[in-house]
Amino acid sequence: MLLLAAASLVAFVLLLYMVSPLISPKPLALSGAHVVVTGGSSGIGKCIAIECYKQGAFITLVARNEDKLLQAKKEIEKHSINDKQVVLCISVDVSQDYGQVENVMKQAQEKLGPVDMLVNCAGTSLAGKFEDLEVSTFERLMSVNYLGSVYPSRAVITTMKERRVGRVVFVSSQAGQLGLFGYTAYSSSKFAIRGLAEALQMEVKPYNVYVTVAYPPDTDTPGFAKENQTKPLETRLISETTSVCKPEQVAKQIVKDAVQGNFNSSIGSDGYMLSSLTCGMAPVTSITEGLQQVVTMGLFRTIALFYLGSFDSIVRRCMTQKAKLETVDKTA
Repeated sequence: MLLLAAASLVAFVLLLYMVSPLISPKPLALSGAHVVVTGGSSGIGKCIAIECYKQGAFITLVARNEDKLLQAKKEIEKHSINDKQVVLCISVDVSQDYGQVENVMKQAQEKLGPVDMLVNCAGTSLAGKFEDLEVSTFERLMSVNYLGSVYPSRAVITTMKERRVGRVVFVSSQAGQLGLFGYTAYSSSKFAIRGLAEALQMEVKPYNVYVTVAYPPDTDTPGFAKENQTKPLETRLISETTSVCKPEQVAKQIVKDAVQGNFNSSIGSDGYMLSSLTCGMAPVTSITEGLQQVVTMGLFRTIALFYLGSFDSIVRRCMTQKAKLETVDKTA
């Protein structure tokens, strides 16, 4: 009886693997496609643009700094695979004025055609204890990280639905999957992206438009280097429990998942565990993906409890050390 049950389970799993590709989205061909990358002048955004350009895409780079945009354009153009490819640069702050962002997107589409894939990579980070952060920091991070993704997406989504084709990528963070010490402002803005993405995916899926949310870990970018300058000790020690990724590695995975129409994009074993653990009511691209989440949830929750215990221990040790230093200073 037990053997029959095991055989039935194996047969069921094999059936899911065979059926899954039939219900998954058709991959988006990047050759000749128009890809818009916000925050594309450096870091992960620039690497995503390069990866798409290598596959024959036409690129529109959107960022604030014109000099960095032009430098990024030169770097990207080195990876062309044909002489028809174009890299268009547009300087604008995507988080400030929706009307301006909408006009910019119209200009880009007039020059390079409808947007086939939008990558929302514009973002910023500032770490600090909740009571030490200025209220304006919460407002700025929500504006840049959340509204900076809403505005470009809002400007292109109608055309994507009309054409029945499109990809919208939101670059969140592992700090958008769990809240960590020092990230009260940053995590909340990245968590908001997931809520936007889940609701938007339900709206646009019938139109063959697919949304991808990327959750990269700490990545070796100029933004990460700047963040480290003000990062609290507790945050830094927690971050050091995992390795720092290369932006090229992150970009390749994001582009791969976006092309396939995967809702979730994670990096490495820790990223896979975290995404499975926090999947909640998130959409799945295939039956097998959902099955894997169901099977691994209990194990990953057990592992996560050890991680959380370790993080709490780091915070307590830092608090104890600070208390000792304060005592020494008072008696000195």
